[in-house]
Amino acid sequence: GPLQSGMVDDFIDRKHGRQPVSFPHPDYQYEGLKPVLEPTYGVILYQEQVMQIAQVMAGYTLGGADMLRRAMGKKKPEEMAKQKQIFLDGCEKNGIDKTLAENIFDLVEKFAGYGFNKSHSAAYALVSYQTLWLKAHYPAEFMAAVLTADMQNTDKVVTLVEECRAMGLDLLVPDVSRSAYTFTVNDDGQIVYGLGAIKGLGEGPIDSIVAAAKDGPFEDIFDFCRRIDLKKVNKRALEALIRSGAMDKLGPGRAQLMASIEKAIQQADQQSKNDAAGMIDMFGEMLHAGGEDEDPYVDVADVREWPEKQRLKGEKDTLGLYLTGHPFDEYEKEVRQFVRSSIADLKPNKSPQRVAGLVVAQRTMKTRTGSTMCFITLDDRSARIEATLFSEAFF
Repeated sequence: GPLQSGMVDDFIDRKHGRQPVSFPHPDYQYEGLKPVLEPTYGVILYQEQVMQIAQVMAGYTLGGADMLRRAMGKKKPEEMAKQKQIFLDGCEKNGIDKTLAENIFDLVEKFAGYGFNKSHSAAYALVSYQTLWLKAHYPAEFMAAVLTADMQNTDKVVTLVEECRAMGLDLLVPDVSRSAYTFTVNDDGQIVYGLGAIKGLGEGPIDSIVAAAKDGPFEDIFDFCRRIDLKKVNKRALEALIRSGAMDKLGPGRAQLMASIEKAIQQADQQSKNDAAGMIDMFGEMLHAGGEDEDPYVDVADVREWPEKQRLKGEKDTLGLYLTGHPFDEYEKEVRQFVRSSIADLKPNKSPQRVAGLVVAQRTMKTRTGSTMCFITLDDRSARIEATLFSEAFF
């Protein structure tokens, strides 16, 4: 499209007066195109201009020009060859040099395969300006909205999380006391991870947690289990919450919280039964209502905290990404001595490019010849990319 033909650079340079305006190119101009291309500095931007060029130069009817537009969009060689001949014949009848006609047709063909109509382009441009303004003036709110829109697309979230870091935004781990279903922004301008992005949680459990949190932050895992609906938030959901970091503020560590789940559930169940039975003691007070200084809950289990790799694996399993760190960090300094570019730095290029990362996913398949090939996903914290390896390189 326009990028392939260099029209984008031409448009910018002509708009700012760094390049003279020509119709459409300095080496092959046709003044009859001035009324068509003058509004866009001589650059072909819209499909309507393609149709007008065909009318002005080759005498196409409106219907015929639309057929040309459709043929260019479908990119069928036989149809394009037919249309090119019609275009050249029409130009010849109008006394236009064949070489000039061929050059302009080739330029039009490069563009039209990816061109938009004017209204479509204007709508896209307007949305681009609006979103750019929002990103510049409300960066945290904008990124929270974008993360929410793509929170089920883990690969996209990985890239967006890195973008948040590059923008200097704080992205907090999920928090059962403060998170909503979506990504939100707190009073300090920090982005709070949405509970809806945690694997293994549905809307039912999340609604129960958010509703209970409206009565105030949870004090610990026992208070949490007492206040939520354990019929909706089962043991598996609790494990996912702990491994994701969403319950970090409810205990000294994730290992201790995980080891306390059974006791917390048992206490909450007993509390519920007592409340339902309306059990009272001889003084007419609820059995569970002790003194102000009395702690009705046992302490969390006293176990050793998880090593960093286990903690990060828990985040990867539940969030689809590493949030509080990355296993690649351990090797990055050494790797960067050999590989300068990150995955996020990759640009479309026909020449070989070198990147490094951790293999976070892989799948194998047999080819028609019986050999094995492997598809791997590389992650270097900045982004992810899929690569294909053949048997001699992988096995």
